[in-house]
Amino acid sequence: MAERRSPKPKVGGSIPSWPVDFRLIIDYFKEWYVRAMAFKIYKRGQGKNTRLCTAFGLGIIIAFGCIRLSSLLGATDVGPWFETMVPAGLFGVFGLLIFYLVNKPVVADFMIAAEGEMKKVSWSSRKELVVSTFVVIMVVIIMAVLLGITDLSFRLFFNWLLV
Repeated sequence: MAERRSPKPKVGGSIPSWPVDFRLIIDYFKEWYVRAMAFKIYKRGQGKNTRLCTAFGLGIIIAFGCIRLSSLLGATDVGPWFETMVPAGLFGVFGLLIFYLVNKPVVADFMIAAEGEMKKVSWSSRKELVVSTFVVIMVVIIMAVLLGITDLSFRLFFNWLLV
C-alpha cells in the first residue's frame, strides 16, 4: 500500500478543500500591471521643459514619418482605411513609447540634470552676441578671400608651368 501524504494546510487549494486566497492572486496581477504599464510621470515637475520639448520634437519627427508612410501607402492599392489607420496606429504606439521613455528614471534623471545645468549657464548679452557674430562673419569672409586668392595663384602658376 502506497503512503499518502497529508494535505498542507497552509497551501491554498490543497486537498481536501482549502480555499484559494484570491487576494494574493489579485495583488500579484496588480503588481505586474503596475510594472508592465508604468505610465506614470516620474518626478513630476522636475525637468518639465526639457521633457516636454524632447517629447514634442520626437513627436514632430514621428508625425512626419507617419505622413510620409501614408503617402507611400497611398501609391499602392491597399485602400484608404489601411492607408490611414496604419500610420495613425504607429503614431499612437510611438507616442506611448515616447511617454514611457521620457518618464523612464534613467532618461528622466538625465534630462532633469541637463535642465539644471542649463539654468546655471551665464548667457551672453544681446550686444556681446551681435559683436561676436559680426567678428565671426568677418573672419569667414577674410578667410574665403585669402583662400580664393591662393587658389587662383596656384592655378595660374601651374598653368604657366604646363604651357
